Amino acid sequence: MNRKTVVLSYAALALLVTAMSAVWVNRSEAASAIKEPASLQQDLTRPYQDRFEVQILVEGRPLEEYYARGRVYIEALRNAEYEIRIRNPLPVRVAVALSVDGLNSIDARRSTAWNASKWVVGPYETITISGWQMSSERARRFYFTSEEDSYAAKLGQAANLGLISAVFFRERSPKPITILPPPRPRDEKGEGTRKSDAPARAGNERSDQDLATGISPRPDDEYAATGIGRSVRNDVRWISMELDSRAAAEVSIRYEYYSALVRLGIRPRAYPPSPLPRRERSTGFEDRRFSPEP
Repeated sequence: MNRKTVVLSYAALALLVTAMSAVWVNRSEAASAIKEPASLQQDLTRPYQDRFEVQILVEGRPLEEYYARGRVYIEALRNAEYEIRIRNPLPVRVAVALSVDGLNSIDARRSTAWNASKWVVGPYETITISGWQMSSERARRFYFTSEEDSYAAKLGQAANLGLISAVFFRERSPKPITILPPPRPRDEKGEGTRKSDAPARAGNERSDQDLATGISPRPDDEYAATGIGRSVRNDVRWISMELDSRAAAEVSIRYEYYSALVRLGIRPRAYPPSPLPRRERSTGFEDRRFSPEP
């Protein structure tokens, strides 16, 4: 069965999906049934990869994107809070596994995209995710900071900083939403009580780089990463969805401060204005009778 646990955030008009059979629904919306879209007969085999949109917003405005090395880059603005805007181009709901610095934006775990908790986006809808989901009622804002100050570094997971990644899974067949009780909280050691979480947790113990070298990378203050900022209200609940196990699309965005983008050859180096053009326009005389006071 490809039934997945999904979380719906009403404040963000989004849903979350996990490897369970439950979903979170934002409490600010009614738990009404979802009718099958009339346009569901549309051919869904068309290449939608290029139509899924992920944008990084600062003060409500998308940051400029730069295309290089086969990737998308943006310039991080130090200490600025940011949001992630996600658009679904399909006539059916999709579930989005969203990771920041290699950590799931819902539970801060490392896992495969399929096993990750996910946001759910309605047909043709756009949602905005503003922070790490800390509970069914609260999130903490994303903001650009140093590697040393990053949320990932605080959790000892500094191997995948500087990357925002979204993987989209299409719903198999729209059905009425079933509201389920929220999952039981994890104990003090961070270990869950649900058996289906075990595979994801096993992959969260150590990063690929840790396994290869046995040493966690040392965070660097010069490069951009994402911090865990101020608390904001974001109510969510779990709902149940059945997903296609094949990802419909994957969108990744690399972010760096300006200096790093220059070193990567993505942004031009900013040089101070040269005095040479001014000096080349110099003249020897002008029509003046006496020397002026300075």
